[in-house]
Amino acid sequence: MLRSCAFSLARRPLAYFVFSSTTCRPSLSLFHRNVWSTGQEPRRSTSHLDALTPDEIKTASSSVKEFMAASGINDLRFVAVSLREPKPNTEEPPKRQAEVLVLNPSTGIATEMLVQGDEVISSEDLPIGTQPMLTPGDCELAETISKSSEEVQAALKERYGITDMDKVVGDPWSVHLASEDDRLLVEGDGKPRRLAQTFLYQRMEGEGLECNHYAHPIDILPIVDLNTKTVVRIDGLDRLPAPKIPTDSVNYHRNLLHTNSYLETEWRPRMKDLSVVQQDGPTFEVSENNLVHWQNWSVRVGFNYREGLVLQDVKYKGRPVMNRASLVEMAVPYGDPNAPYTRKCAFDVGDYGLGYCANTLELGCDCLGHIHYFDVCMADENGSPTIKSKAICMHEEDTGVLWKHVEYRNGHNESRRSRELVISSIATVVNYEYLFYYRFKLDGSIEFEIKLSGELSTNLTSPGEDPSNPSHGVLVAPGVNAQTHQHMFCCRLDMSVDGEKNTVSEIDIIAEDSPYGNAFGPVETVLKKEQDAVRLYDANKARTWKISNAEGKMNSITGKPTAYKLVPFTKGATGPTLLTNGSSSVSKKGAFANAHLWVTPFDQKERYPAGEYTPQSLEQDGLPKWIKGNRNIEAENVILWHCK
Repeated sequence: MLRSCAFSLARRPLAYFVFSSTTCRPSLSLFHRNVWSTGQEPRRSTSHLDALTPDEIKTASSSVKEFMAASGINDLRFVAVSLREPKPNTEEPPKRQAEVLVLNPSTGIATEMLVQGDEVISSEDLPIGTQPMLTPGDCELAETISKSSEEVQAALKERYGITDMDKVVGDPWSVHLASEDDRLLVEGDGKPRRLAQTFLYQRMEGEGLECNHYAHPIDILPIVDLNTKTVVRIDGLDRLPAPKIPTDSVNYHRNLLHTNSYLETEWRPRMKDLSVVQQDGPTFEVSENNLVHWQNWSVRVGFNYREGLVLQDVKYKGRPVMNRASLVEMAVPYGDPNAPYTRKCAFDVGDYGLGYCANTLELGCDCLGHIHYFDVCMADENGSPTIKSKAICMHEEDTGVLWKHVEYRNGHNESRRSRELVISSIATVVNYEYLFYYRFKLDGSIEFEIKLSGELSTNLTSPGEDPSNPSHGVLVAPGVNAQTHQHMFCCRLDMSVDGEKNTVSEIDIIAEDSPYGNAFGPVETVLKKEQDAVRLYDANKARTWKISNAEGKMNSITGKPTAYKLVPFTKGATGPTLLTNGSSSVSKKGAFANAHLWVTPFDQKERYPAGEYTPQSLEQDGLPKWIKGNRNIEAENVILWHCK
């Protein structure tokens, strides 16, 4: 099932914001396949906002290695090498600087470094116990540690007769410290542990990786220390006798459909081809490597290891709308109170990085039409640049009728077709696929849509639960439980509507007292301070939030400041805020998800709503901490944090 949510930035003249190895079986014709662009190796344009080039990453990494070697530190794991983004709209082009984050496994200490050219200009060790995100290398290492452990192997053999470890899968998850017992796990022998938990499954069909292992969960859960490369503990060994591993085949891979126990065992009849042809090419233009122009819009397409797809310098008819937009965090709590699932929780942006998890997109599978792809460059665990090809897709879509009117007196029809420019990226975070779509529209609005796909993270039912009716999940196959959980997203919108100084107000549609009881209309409340701007959506009032220019730019018709409006929940049902109890550590770390809107003044250090470092974190950081000063947000360079 594909789930979708969206919000829109809707244009109020100036414009509206509405934020609202691949195998596929496309049903479109490729006989008229348009030429697409993968771009060349990521390179510098004239913009100081461009991501680091491969050469810049090499230079920064080499400088850090030399700097650390001078202190006798040679065993480093690079967590990230990325551009230190300058403050928007700086008059003088800033010098290019690289933010480098490294981890010393021998001490467990992470270090933030700033590199300019080939010189390390600052270096700061993070407090002991602070854990940066799990890199792709960390995730691979966690599974390797778990599967190669003699203790894990012995338990699997004794409990289930499993001896072929190639048939065992260990999904790596960050460790959420939900209890005092969990917190004790962090304490190592003189250095903090860097933990990952690996949910185990068995592959029962096929010879390679084709089997849908989520149909065959195993009940024991190893916890590993990435620094010492050892298994710290195995949960679930006290459950005796060992429950049986579900055996029903539930496969999606084309080679294993015939093995399915109750799903379809063959493809449905092939649909007729649907051709998407633009004989004259696309309407969009790309210059300077990543600067896009389309139908009055201009935008720079950016990307980094943590947020993935980033929009920068967004303008409509040459007039500024946003300095920057990105998805900056997700809180994904699982609602099962049975151990060990009390610590099953993910902050997918801060724990794993959407950029690191980005897919290589394919024509006919992920995108249709005349496609322009953007390649991106990131650093691996050794600090070496790696190219992710086709990480971003851009294309146009016909979306039906934009506007229509018929003069009923004579039948004359006027109609306009709608087209959208779609900039998208897809990330696979272990079991889930997150599909991100920014949609630029002809009416001057922007919609941001997120679709969820992939696989549910499954488990066996817990002791005491009815195997046919789990208390905190849904039975998706005999004996297989998919636990109840939430996905709470947070977008950071650096607004610049017709200028840097903006004011945010809340718009409610309210009934008025009137002689005939038919009056209702908008009531506007200006949000002046940070703590005033912690807001909840109210569908009964059709609540929206308006971002108005505060520099004297006026709409020539209304005489009011030009503005954009944030319209939440433009697709799908209105979602609740975080459902975990306020006493839980999830609610403390994910406090940003307790409101649909936060507004803060721009601060270059305030980037992520749950703080810079989410794995194993205990202290509340991010938005709740920042707004304690209750700063002014009226007529400021405002940041909107929209959570849903």
